[in-house]
Amino acid sequence: MKDNLPELRDIHLPQDAVSIWPLAYGWWVVLAAIFFIIAGGYLFRLYRIKSKKLYAIKLLDSLKKETSSAIKMSEILRRICVYKYPEASTLLSKEWIKFLNSHSQSPIKDGAANLLINAPYINPASVAYSKQDINDLYDFCRSWIGENL
Repeated sequence: MKDNLPELRDIHLPQDAVSIWPLAYGWWVVLAAIFFIIAGGYLFRLYRIKSKKLYAIKLLDSLKKETSSAIKMSEILRRICVYKYPEASTLLSKEWIKFLNSHSQSPIKDGAANLLINAPYINPASVAYSKQDINDLYDFCRSWIGENL
């Protein structure tokens, strides 16, 4: 038998510690996947928020500016409250107006507030409220939706 011991060499340990940098390709893929998941979640959340606001504004824009549309404007505001402020969906009259004003930067004007309160009880053929009150109510609803959704 031949002696193989002279061919063996000593084990040499590395001088420096093994560095984590540069990262291997697999780690870059994992980091990119994490980034895209976070960015996708953020964009999806932003889309959902914007879509609710756009849907409410689209409903508001579809209304004709007449006294009977004040009822629909009130319904839109209440639907938003059911979604975002459930405790306020049962408020009536002055408490409803006070709640709307507390969640808005610009308060509702008196004529528009009276129209919002009394609209369900007004005959649609009546001219009890001016076009300016209806326009003020429309502008308030649009800005309130923009601030709260």
